[in-house]
Formats: sequence, structure tokens, C-alpha cells
Amino acid sequence: MIWIITLLLFIAVAGKLIQLQFVQFEELTTKAKESWDRELPYASERGNILDRNGEVIVGNKLSPTLFYMPSQNKEPDKVAEEIAPLLEVEEQKLYDQINKRAYLVKIAPDGKNITSDLAMQIQDKNIKGLYAGIDYVRDYPHGRMLSRLLGFTGYDAQGLAGIEYQYDSVLKGKESAIRMFTDAKGIPLPHVDDGWKNGQNGNHVQLTIDMKIQTVVERELSQAMDKYEATQGIAIVMNPNNGEILALASAPNFDPSSYQEVDSTVYNRNLPVWMTFEPGSTFKIITLSAALEENVVDLDNDHFHDAGYTIVEGARLRCWKRQGHGSQTFLEVVENSCNPGFIELGRRVGPDKLSEYIKKFGFGQSTGSGMAGESSGILFSKDAYGPVEHATTSFGQGISVTPIQQVQAVAAAINGGYLYKPYIVKNILDGEKKEVLSKAEPEMKTQVISEATSQKVREALEHVVAHGSGRNAYRDQLRIGGKTGTAQKVQNGRYMEGEYIVSFIGFAPADNPELIVYVAIDNPKHSTQFGGVIAAPIVGQIIEDSLEVTGSGTQLEKDYRWGDVQTVRVPDLVGTKRKEITSYMYPFKIVWHGDGDEILTQLPKENSLIPLDGTIHVYTK
Repeated sequence: MIWIITLLLFIAVAGKLIQLQFVQFEELTTKAKESWDRELPYASERGNILDRNGEVIVGNKLSPTLFYMPSQNKEPDKVAEEIAPLLEVEEQKLYDQINKRAYLVKIAPDGKNITSDLAMQIQDKNIKGLYAGIDYVRDYPHGRMLSRLLGFTGYDAQGLAGIEYQYDSVLKGKESAIRMFTDAKGIPLPHVDDGWKNGQNGNHVQLTIDMKIQTVVERELSQAMDKYEATQGIAIVMNPNNGEILALASAPNFDPSSYQEVDSTVYNRNLPVWMTFEPGSTFKIITLSAALEENVVDLDNDHFHDAGYTIVEGARLRCWKRQGHGSQTFLEVVENSCNPGFIELGRRVGPDKLSEYIKKFGFGQSTGSGMAGESSGILFSKDAYGPVEHATTSFGQGISVTPIQQVQAVAAAINGGYLYKPYIVKNILDGEKKEVLSKAEPEMKTQVISEATSQKVREALEHVVAHGSGRNAYRDQLRIGGKTGTAQKVQNGRYMEGEYIVSFIGFAPADNPELIVYVAIDNPKHSTQFGGVIAAPIVGQIIEDSLEVTGSGTQLEKDYRWGDVQTVRVPDLVGTKRKEITSYMYPFKIVWHGDGDEILTQLPKENSLIPLDGTIHVYTK
């Protein structure tokens, strides 16, 4: 009997051992490891912010963080003595920090995000219980560019402003860790190897921005800020055919890695969507579009006499040219940016219809661009919209709009009449494989005017650049259209004496626009405060340096005005012989390269514009 009981007990014990060793081995091992587990965190990489071509705008760079396990070193005083000088921290402060009852101490802030070289220097000392955990900080290969749009991250790589904040849940990853197996006192277990806990990198946010164009825009805006000692500057470049923002700039900007050094009003205000102000004459494009769509004006055959002012309900509303422009066609009214002429266009359209067009073009409401802090602007209420308000609205005074609203509206006026929602985020990409997880598509809101009307608007605005107030945006062999704007600044309901926001909105090619560019300079100094003088040449340069196509058809010749540099078209000299050149008596200088008798090539090329006293280089054999 005893023998049978002993046998049964032996079988039971053997069965339990088999169950523990084979059936429950994985489960029990995992539970045991969890009870011994001490994790040393290794940060995963936050997702990159990319431009439309995949170029990194914001990335990451290795910046380790120090951790200390008190149980593995009984001499914290010596640890503090050895590394305090390297961290440039007081020895007593460091000692107090690491001499704690904790299984793991993060040495922060002094040991957080140190350089890789310093981490290696500390690791080489082989101090027991001291570890360098993998960590990252944001890297900005383009410096301050786009800083007001991009925002920044905080102490623990959390998005605090701009795109970094809006897309924080997309960009942040899941932390990895080294799993260190120790006993209750924190002593490593000799029979268990350290493990690894997999994290996950954050996903990438790809913007519609083109960094090549952005570089041009930031260069031109920075130069203007310095030259005119301006208060602020704004620039937007958009594809008018789908709403993609190709460049976006606010000045002054800031260093996102040192955001603590600037006022919050700088990094919390993305000016192209946040700032509101009277648009001035750039708004006349809306009045022009409405008048043409309603068929109340023939630009070439209808005439208007400008005496320098017009009277509306007893209010004298002046033109910028005090003596007036005299008799003009309405095309010349547009070219000259004549306020009384646009008041007449607004009168012909009517207050109700003009208000309807203004709202259809997207004013008075957010564009839905998706950028943080976007304002909606301010229009007159119906009760406050009398004859004077209707007249001033016709030439862009008395209302308040945002730059992004202006770009959206003018894009519709020149792209065939289609109002597209501006947008800045193109794709969300997987952080590991860079596969597209979600994609933004162009969103056409409505058609505001007909394609035929839009063509007339484009043609009129090309005349503004060739013959009118926008002549400083003119570039040879590049068809540009546009409109100037000059608006007196308003503070507490009153106009500020001598302070203006000057602007220009331009597009090219004029026959089939691919880019629309808006630039506004706030309170420029040392120059005549007109959009045509200050902002127009900036837009012209941005377009010239950004656009790869010039358009088809014949470019309008630029009118010569007093003070302009006189120019001449370069003749075709290829095939001409030396002795023939002298007989032509050209006003420009010709520099010969080579000893041959016949010209093979020339710079500048045929039909280019050069000053009368300019130079042509010719090359022979």
C-alpha cells in the first residue's frame, strides 16, 4: 500500500515538473523576467517633416541622456565627483540627485540630451551603474526657415507649437528600451541575458512646401527686412490650380532650437494666416472680377474721368494721385490703380452683388488651410454697409482680410474662376517604410467667375505689370501679371500716421498661371511707401528665380517712364563678321572672345533686353 502511494506521488511530481518545464515554460519565464525587469529607455525617432520632394526640413540628431542605477554602485559621492565637471554642474547637486532610493534615476536636466562625444567620454570611464540611453533632439538643416509654421518640440520631444503640435500624435514614436534583469536589490542576474523591447519610430509629415522656392522667398524677404528696417514681412507662394502652398514665410522668424529666447508672440503667430489688415489695392482684383462677370464694363471702350477724388454721401474719397488721372479707359483705371475708377466699378456692380462676390471669393471666413491660428478677417455687417462703406470696399479700404484669403481669392480670379482650398500637408508617410498612409487631395470649393472672365482679368493684370503701377515686377521674356497694394495701418480704430503695409500679388505665366506670389512688408522705412516700389520687385524676383516655364504668346513690352534705365533688344549677331559689326554702329559695347572672323555664339542671346550702354560678349573660333 505504501509503495503504491509513493509511486502515485512520484508520478504526480513528475507530471507537475513536465507541465512546468514544457507546457508552462514560456509563460512562467515571461512572468519571472517581468519581476526582474528593469528598463533603460531608448527613445525612438520622432517622424521627420519633409518637403514635397522628400527633402528633410526637420529631422533628428543623436543626443544621449544619462541614467544611473543606485543599487549597482555604493559610492555615489565618487560618481558625482567624477562626472560633475564633465556635465558642468555642482558636485553636491549631482550627488543629491543620484543618491536616491530608486531603481533608475534620469540625470536631468544636466545629463539630458548631451553630445555624443561627451557621452562616449563618460562611458569610457566604465562607472558602475551609469548608462547612456539613446535619445534625440530635433535637427534643423535649414536653420530658421519656416520656423513660424513648423513650431518646435519641448523637453520630452513633445510638440508645443505649429506643425509639431498639430501633428504630434502622428510624429511621435513609441519608446524602445534595454531590458536589464536584476534581483530585488538591482544586482544583475548572471544567468539571464539582457533583452530588448521594441519601440516604433514616428510617422513622417510631408508638406506641400518646395524648399527650392522657400529658399528664394526667405532670401528676398530677409533682404527686404534689412533694407527697409520693416516691422514684419509676409510671403506666400501657391499653385493657383490646386491650392498647394509652395512657400510660406514670416519675418522676423526664430531659431526653433532656442525658442525660449524669443517672445511667445513671435512663435505663436504664423503671420500669413494669423495677421489681418486692410488689403488696399490688391483687393481691387475682386471688384474688377465682379464687374467683368456682371458685364457692366468694357475695359477697352468705356471711359472714366478722374479728377483726383469722388464724393459719396458727402465724403470726399481721394485717388492716390491727388491731381487725378484725367480721362482714361477702364483698362487704364486698372493699370493706374485709380480709386475713383474702382468706386465707379463697384457702383455699377451694386452693393448687394459686390458683397455676394466678396463672400463667394472666400472673404469673411477661414480658408480651411489647416494651419493653426488662422483668422477669418472682418467684413462690414449688413446694417453698417452704407454707400460710403460700399465705395471704400470697392478699392480695398475699411475691411480686414488675411494674406491667405487674398491668395486664395486672387488664385480663383486668374485660374479660370475656381476657388481652391489652400493646404500645407501633402502626405502622411510610414516612419519605417515611407509608404503613404494618407494623402491630401485638392479641394475645389466653387466656381466664382467664368473662364472667359478670368482670362480678361489675367490680361488686365498683365497690363498692370507692363504699363502700370506694377512695372517693377516686370521681367523680360517672362509674362507676369499682378496688382499693387498700399494700406494705411489701423490701430484702435484709427489710421496710424505715416505707417503703411505695402504689398504686391503677382502670378506667372500670365496666359497659364503656375505660381501666384504674395508679399507684404509692414511699415517699411527709407523709401516711398508704395507696393509698386517695394513689394513688386520682390515678387518679380521670386517668380524669376522659381519658375521654370515662361509661358506662350507674346509678352507685352514695358512702357518707358522717366527714371527708367533705357534698354534695347539684343540683335542676332551669330554669323556676322568682324568688319560688318563696325558698320552697324550699335550703342552697346561688344567684347570679342577668340581670334576668328565669324561670330559663332553670343551672350546675352538674341532678343534679350540690355541697357543701352550694356555689353554683349561674342565668341569666334
